[in-house]
Amino acid sequence: MSSVVISGDTSGAVTISAPAVSGTNTLTLQAATATSAVNTLATAVASTSGTSIDFTSLPSWIKRITVNFAGVSTSGTSVILIQLGDSGGIENTGYTAASYNDTGGSNSTSSAGFSANQASVAASAYNGSMTITSLGSNIFAETGIFYRSGTAGMAYCAGTKTLSDTLTQIRITTVNGTDTFDAGTINILYEG
Repeated sequence: MSSVVISGDTSGAVTISAPAVSGTNTLTLQAATATSAVNTLATAVASTSGTSIDFTSLPSWIKRITVNFAGVSTSGTSVILIQLGDSGGIENTGYTAASYNDTGGSNSTSSAGFSANQASVAASAYNGSMTITSLGSNIFAETGIFYRSGTAGMAYCAGTKTLSDTLTQIRITTVNGTDTFDAGTINILYEG
């Protein structure tokens, strides 16, 4: 059996062994801009001011995005929304989404975005993540789970959205659009 050894610049090595059978085997390594197996962590944003937080200039090859919250809080009681956008801007209609809070056993639906919680309390902070996955043809499905401190409740969410064009941006805001973020950190991880 023959092998190819690739040595690292500073340390370590990777060994690729060809199977002991006749024929040809080809391994193709993807470039950094490839359409598969590329994971990119964006730059974290402090959610301590403003009525919305945007992640823009997203690459066209994205297949899955995870939106992560750590201690995210707003100044009011409006529900937190995650909205998708394309070259035409952020889309705030056409979502089929719902969220459920286990504290009180209540749920709500949303057509304006993917709701991260069913009801909000200004003193609470949200921790958790929402995963948004492409189904192809600009169709996206999401599921998420968030822990709400203060009331020690869990929020569960799910939904779908068909964009008019290729996904290029994501916005985190509130239903009323006027509550301001006052604590925490938000980041996204996107994958090809």
